[in-house]
Order: sequence, then C-alpha cells, then structure tokens
Amino acid sequence: MIRVAHVMGKIAKGGVESVVFNYYKFIDKAKVRFDFIIHDDSPREIPDEILALGCKVYKVPPCVRLPAYMKALEEIFVRGGYKIVHSHMNALSVFALNAAKRAKVPVRIAHSHTSAGKGRGELGRNMLKYALRPFSRIYPTHLFACSEHAGKWLFGGKAFKQGRVTVIHNAVDPARFVYDEEIRSRVRNDLGLNGKFVVGHVGRFTSAKNHFFLIDVFYEIRKKDKDGVLLLVGDGELRRKIEEKADKLNLREDVLFLGGRDDVNELYRAMDVFVLPSLYEGLPVVLVEAVFAALPAVVSDRVTGEAKISDKVEFMSLRESAEAWAEKILAKRAVSRVGAGELPEKAKFDIKSEARKLENLYERIF
Repeated sequence: MIRVAHVMGKIAKGGVESVVFNYYKFIDKAKVRFDFIIHDDSPREIPDEILALGCKVYKVPPCVRLPAYMKALEEIFVRGGYKIVHSHMNALSVFALNAAKRAKVPVRIAHSHTSAGKGRGELGRNMLKYALRPFSRIYPTHLFACSEHAGKWLFGGKAFKQGRVTVIHNAVDPARFVYDEEIRSRVRNDLGLNGKFVVGHVGRFTSAKNHFFLIDVFYEIRKKDKDGVLLLVGDGELRRKIEEKADKLNLREDVLFLGGRDDVNELYRAMDVFVLPSLYEGLPVVLVEAVFAALPAVVSDRVTGEAKISDKVEFMSLRESAEAWAEKILAKRAVSRVGAGELPEKAKFDIKSEARKLENLYERIF
C-alpha cells in the first residue's frame, strides 16, 4: 500500500480541501492511503468521515513561521518514511517540497489549484505568488494542476506544452447533486424562501471571490425584483466587512449568511441562479457542483474559459456594471432545472473515474 503525505495548509470549508477529501473517499484504500499535514491554526479539523477512512493527521506551524514550518515538515517526512509528498499549497509548495527534498522523498508533487488576478486586496498575495513562481519547478518531480489555465500559470506554458503537467480535474460525485424537487421544496421552506428568486454563491469570504461586487449586483437585482434573496455559503476573514456592506445598503434581511455548511449539495437545489464573480480561479469545484445540480450560472470572465463546462455557464466581464450583471442574472429566472444536470464531458468531472486515474498515477510514479 502506498501512503501519500498531502500538504494542505490551513483547513477551512474551501474548494481545495473538498477536492482532496472527495478523492480520498473514492480512491481504493487497499492501494493508496492519504495522510494530511495541516496548519495548527486551522479554523477547522479534518472531518470525521475522512478520519474514519484511516489516515494520520499532522499539525505544523503555519508557513508564515517559515523555519519552524519547514523543520516540522522535514521531521514528519523522515519519521513517516514517505515516498510521495503531494503539496496543494500552489506557489507556496516551494517550501514544502524543499523540505521533502531535504528529507530525501523521491516523489514530490506540486499541485496548482489557482492562478492570480487583479482586484481589491490582491496586491500582497500577488507579489508573493509572482516572487515564488520562478521556483515552482525546482523541487517537484511531478507537476499536477486542476486545469490547463492553473497549470500554465504556475509552471509555465512550455512545461504544459511538453506534457510535464498532469491535469487532475476538480471532480465530484454527480449523484449528490442531481436536481430533486422534493429536496428543493424542503430546503426553501426551512429557509423561508418560498416564492423567492434565490441567487446563490458558495465560496470563502476572501478578496478573490469578489463578494463586494456581488453585493452591488444583488442591490441592483433588488431594485428590479423585491422577491430577490442572496444566499452566501461560506466563511472567512472578510465576512464581517461584507455583512457591514449589506447593512449599509439595507439588504441585511435579504442576504442570508449561512456560514460553512455540510449540506451544500442540498442548498444548490434551493437556488435559482448560481453567481461566481471571482477575480481568478483555477477551475472552481463549486461551479462543477452547481452545473451537476442543473443550475444556470453567471461567471466572471476572469475565470478560465475551461469553466465553460456546459451551456448553462455564461461568462460576463467584470468591466460590465453591477446593473448589467443584475439584468443577466434576472434573465435566467425562467430557466428550467429539469434534465439539465449532465455535463458534455461528464467523465472528466466524475470522481469515480478521476479517482481511478489518480490512483493509477500514484502507482506508476511510485
């Protein structure tokens, strides 16, 4: 059996964690086991359903305490005798994989899940990303990415063209998201949404997700439809500021801050339109989930074109006004949800087939 040390960073209810946990649920544990390395200041623990599958969890200092972080990682890699280290830290993987190389780990995987973008609060992050990016190919032996866009951004177009980057799709279990009218009615009743036009968003409250603009868009929606409600699923450092903005625009009663949830698959059924105005993404797993849930989606043009995974996904420029976004979203009120949850290339995003692919990759490179 192959044991793989997954370097995860800070655990919250976010996209990268859900992708990795999805893979572990469906991978053959008789062949491959995952262990997880997380920051000791994580706001969330590894879920019980993942722990029940059999794994070790190591807590290390956050990477801002770099010497302590790298020392702890190296000790874990040596003590655990790991032959494969798989880092999900994007540009920051340089530090984890440097420690892995010092620990003489033979297989070191850097996995790119995102890119970079312009916008409020992104300057500091981008400076660090661009500073570290030239070192992204020094310490890994293998390069993975969630999309072509994410792979080219971190590792370069040449590496991708040479076939050195393997795309591991942000796959989900389609069965969990199939549209169900009964579930929709129950959830909408529980949340007081009967008769409402429900606009939904799932994502951490970080600058990259562009919640400030989303609130502006919803303000315009409310001008045209008094039955509009905005569901915000997730948590994060900017939540309080977004709540304050909703208060200032007198939207507090119409914006539901649901926090991190374990029933996101059911919440998609309660929505009418999914909106993702992100400043940048790799290939957002929430969009894959929303499409499998038969939701029409309006997505920022800053998101890779690879996110056009069905005809239900429509791109819109962030140069367009909030009012224009509102009109586009309102136009989707009458879109039927029935029979619309299939993807043209379903296998790419079906966790069952993608987990087999990852399992085979581990076995081959091991």
